[in-house]
Amino acid sequence: MDTPLFNAALIPKSVEARLPPGYTIRPLQASDYHRGVLQTLAVLTTVGDISESDFIKRFQYWQDRNDTYYNVVIVNDKDRVVAIGSVVIERKLIHHCASAGHIEDIAVASSEQGKKLGLHLINTLTAIAEQVGAYKVILDCSDKNVPFYEKCGYTHSGNEMVLKFKKPGTL
Repeated sequence: MDTPLFNAALIPKSVEARLPPGYTIRPLQASDYHRGVLQTLAVLTTVGDISESDFIKRFQYWQDRNDTYYNVVIVNDKDRVVAIGSVVIERKLIHHCASAGHIEDIAVASSEQGKKLGLHLINTLTAIAEQVGAYKVILDCSDKNVPFYEKCGYTHSGNEMVLKFKKPGTL
């Protein structure tokens, strides 16, 4: 049996109950490489040519830190990953050594958009962050996605700044 990235009990049963028939939500598994997880992420941004070996190495890195990385997927009735999102828990010094959740890489396959899968992902990741003790959850998004995140209960709170490096990091 494939090992989930984290304890599936962190995923609220109420979210699973609201999914369209035939869809399940669960933690990422190493075998999701063969279920199209990278193709789903490619809807969001450049993924690159990631070998199965590199995928497994990254998965194991996350698994070794399973109190930090929470990657959630939605799988359809054809056993394909059709949505993915992550919440990363940052341990801080401020607010008496509090933790903050960072929602990242929300992607829904083009053929699956309009089914509220993104909403279910956000609700799940938000609930996970709260359950593991985060005092807040933050995310960055483009201006065109602000209305979506407002529907999820998020409010505008500042500006994102970025500095990109010419040579991206690798494994």
